[in-house]
Amino acid sequence: MSTFRSIVFASVIAGFIVGLIVTVVQQFGTVPLILKAEVFEKVAETHQHDAPVTAQPAAAGHDHAAHDHGDHGAGDHDHGAGAWEPRDGFERNAYTAAANILTAIGFALLLAGFFAVRSGATGASVSWHEGLLWGLAGFAVFTLAPGLGLPPELPGVPAAPLLSRQIWWLAAVLATAGGLALIAFRRSVPAAIAGVILLTLPHLIGAPELANIETNVPSSLTHQFVTAVTVTSLVFWTLLGGLTSAVFARFDQRS
Repeated sequence: MSTFRSIVFASVIAGFIVGLIVTVVQQFGTVPLILKAEVFEKVAETHQHDAPVTAQPAAAGHDHAAHDHGDHGAGDHDHGAGAWEPRDGFERNAYTAAANILTAIGFALLLAGFFAVRSGATGASVSWHEGLLWGLAGFAVFTLAPGLGLPPELPGVPAAPLLSRQIWWLAAVLATAGGLALIAFRRSVPAAIAGVILLTLPHLIGAPELANIETNVPSSLTHQFVTAVTVTSLVFWTLLGGLTSAVFARFDQRS
């Protein structure tokens, strides 16, 4: 039971700290870009609603009325007339912080569980720099590999159907995790070859994408957003790996 308490306490403490730090980083990186993109999206929706009935239909796959904007196949937001959205300012930032903290705690629980297994197998606590490596592995699995096929998308940018994106994203995550595990833990030539095959397989198949994309969101804004999301995720995972391992080691030694 003491090991379980160490996992929970370390995850909550590390997740809370990392979630708050990432929220602050987002205020200077991704949030301003999202707000700019939402302006373009609302302008496009206004023009569509004001267009006469005889106007030509929108391009296939680009339906503003029921359009989803995914980020890595994760939570989507719908800007329909009846959709609820938090008010700008404190309310929006509070919901963002809460989501970041819960996400960080969830991933910290996963990391702390691995640290507990690793510590039980070796008899030694996981060091902070080993935790940092685990964090970088999490960045590769959950951000870098899926982002190569499905980069983060701003509001107002059309995307492939949600279900197909979610399936490919999950396949890329599982394949990357399995490939890295084979390379890092099996330490044999056949395992390394199998790991490389797993790493490349989702990208050889290819992520789902639209044939034609029509958007008034500038491409430069999209490139800035992809960079900002990637850097923010790198900060998230490196801090989470290092901090979770350090806090877990402290509680594990006490227990």
